[in-house]
Amino acid sequence: MKKKVLSIVLTAAMMANVLAGCSTSPTGSSGSDSGAAGTDSAAEGSTIKIGVFEPKTGENGSGGTQEELGIEYANSVRPTVTVGGTEYTIELDWQDNQSDKTVAATAAQKLISDGCVGVIGGYGSGTCIAAGSYFADAKIPAIGTTCTNTNVTLGNDYYFRVCYLDPFQGTVMADWAIDQGYTEIATIDNIGNEYTSGLVQTFTAEYEAKGGKIVAAETFQTNESDFKAILTNIKASGVKAVFAPTDYLYAPLLLNQAADLGLDVQWIAGDTWNNPVITEDAGDNAEGVVIDCFYAEGGNEEFDAGFKEWINADSSRLEANLNSDTIIGNQAMCYDAYMVMLDAIEAADSLEGEAIQAALKDINVTEGVVGGAVKFDENGDAEKNTTFILKVEGGEFTYVDSVTHEE
Repeated sequence: MKKKVLSIVLTAAMMANVLAGCSTSPTGSSGSDSGAAGTDSAAEGSTIKIGVFEPKTGENGSGGTQEELGIEYANSVRPTVTVGGTEYTIELDWQDNQSDKTVAATAAQKLISDGCVGVIGGYGSGTCIAAGSYFADAKIPAIGTTCTNTNVTLGNDYYFRVCYLDPFQGTVMADWAIDQGYTEIATIDNIGNEYTSGLVQTFTAEYEAKGGKIVAAETFQTNESDFKAILTNIKASGVKAVFAPTDYLYAPLLLNQAADLGLDVQWIAGDTWNNPVITEDAGDNAEGVVIDCFYAEGGNEEFDAGFKEWINADSSRLEANLNSDTIIGNQAMCYDAYMVMLDAIEAADSLEGEAIQAALKDINVTEGVVGGAVKFDENGDAEKNTTFILKVEGGEFTYVDSVTHEE
């Protein structure tokens, strides 16, 4: 039986929550807003800080807020870490990168000056790339949650990540398209968006290598909202499928405008479309959309039950999760990132960034929500080769299959 993975109503109250201040946790509790503490004050009494580098506002604000819930839940499960025989309470230092590369640099510097021993996040490859050099220069290890572009960790010894990469999911979705008989396809790329461009590039390479033909390679600029021209081109091309791995906010616009033009195709996308904004704002026009994502409910019963109980225990958490206790794949990745960070701190038995970074390189004790023990390769990327395929049916994302891709 197919597992229902996503059915959430987007409310005005949620949008107000997304626009909350950058030092406030998803459920409204006060985060760190201290001045420049410096690395010498990483531990204050029996408390240490772990930074949360996520977008709470901007175009990725909804995704970032949902990711923060995954981190906050992990913190509720494991609120302390033991170093040198001393038990330290974890204080989460919430900073909003506002889905903006310039602000991302400021947010990173704030986490550094606050004396965080490590950083978790985040949603959006571009902002993570912009912040990466600051974490490396300060020797503060960061663990990415769902930032899938290869350049996030490339050449940066202090950035790790628990998710799979764009070359992997691009290959999986290209293979899926070929397996479904789509020998001609159109692609839609957001120029300047590392995530979208990376996925289009890897999808195209695999698709063409398997004999497929890209009939229309359309592009648009960030913040565009009128897609009728490129959709008209796609309709004229006669393709039966479109690969559009855009950020989730563009999805309803594409789907609704395509319907207005009478463009009836199979829409294929990446992990960012695993978002309630799509099914809510596109309605029936989202029916049939196929995506890949990091995790599907039912993959880990203990995690699913715990997260749902925690979400339902507080109305503000439920509201922040768009009035649903449904779990999206990003939240599982955030849970894993938090647990890996704490395991590395305890393995290092130190609060020094260099020691924690060294421990992360050799980590193999953290059992991830999905995929067994978390291990990193020489670039700091998790060794993962499984993804979940979901399809929108009846207004809900439903489980179709899990795919393991062998090199």
